[in-house]
Amino acid sequence: MTHFTFNIPKRRKTRTIHVGNVPIGGDHPVVVQSMTNTDTRDVNATINQITSLSSCGCEIVRVAVPDMEAARAISKIKHASPVPIIADIHFDWRLAVSAIEHGADGIRINPGNIGGKEKLEKVVKKAKEFQIPVRVGVNAGSLEKDIRQKYHGPTPEALVESALRNVERVVELGHELIKISIKSSDVLTTIAAYRMLAEKTDYPLHLGVTEAGGLISGTVKSSVALGALLMDGIGDTIRVSLTRPPEEEVKVAYEILKATGLRQRGAEIISCPTCGRCEINLFSLAEEVESRAQTIEEPITIAVMGCVVNGPGEARAADIGIAGGKGVGIIFKRGKILKKVKEERLLKEFWEEVETLIKEKRGGSK
Repeated sequence: MTHFTFNIPKRRKTRTIHVGNVPIGGDHPVVVQSMTNTDTRDVNATINQITSLSSCGCEIVRVAVPDMEAARAISKIKHASPVPIIADIHFDWRLAVSAIEHGADGIRINPGNIGGKEKLEKVVKKAKEFQIPVRVGVNAGSLEKDIRQKYHGPTPEALVESALRNVERVVELGHELIKISIKSSDVLTTIAAYRMLAEKTDYPLHLGVTEAGGLISGTVKSSVALGALLMDGIGDTIRVSLTRPPEEEVKVAYEILKATGLRQRGAEIISCPTCGRCEINLFSLAEEVESRAQTIEEPITIAVMGCVVNGPGEARAADIGIAGGKGVGIIFKRGKILKKVKEERLLKEFWEEVETLIKEKRGGSK
């Protein structure tokens, strides 16, 4: 029998920058990022969403800055935020300058649409003064006209040339706290572009598939693109873009990082797809377990299985699990049966065992 050994991807070596107190690049873990969908001018709503995102494990949050009122609001938001804040700027250089002056820990700009060299210089000068990083963000839909014409569209080569051109402009202005993103809504273009860029620069890279879609399509696109790149050792921060509440983006991001062996946070849920042997309402049981498990920070594996075939046998590696029967279920721990419980009490008693296990793990880590 042939045995295969899995190795955690070796990270591409990059420069290290800091967004607030969060280190990015170098040997530091891949950082999970998301973006609020609140009106930034509504300070309380934005702070509440940032707090919610932080509780899910989000480590950096980006906020939209459409006008001066939003830029000024950053000072109050940052004061209450548990994580660093990045200001997302398009078109108006004055918004970037104001956001920096009001405490943004970083800014995201597309130098190609910020208004020309003189206006870019004002933004970069201010970022350098406050020693905050600039993310040079290039999207397939906003390439410079000459590059789009040269490559006949938003090809990987076009995205890379745009990014490097704009990075060079920032560096020429004396600032090298830079992170780069080159996003497309097309998965294969995204993968090819980032692989090409990674060979040409050692700046940290922010990964994402822009406008990826809803929960299913967006999760699949992001998982394929980000998973492939992370397995190549490429990527220092990630954002999963979904047409869903941003908390869902964070959850999917951690699932991708767990699947690639790069980060472990929270519970990993194993559940079977069900078959004709299943005699318990596994769908609702699995959904409820998954919902409750969102509050778990410890890295544990929970199995929710439809029958004894897939129970303590195939799921014996799980820390704890359920296997269904006809109106009953068994609760098992690392392959050993703990108890048999009637279906109506199964979730309650199972969750009590999960909480006991978490307490044991916390006690063992002291």
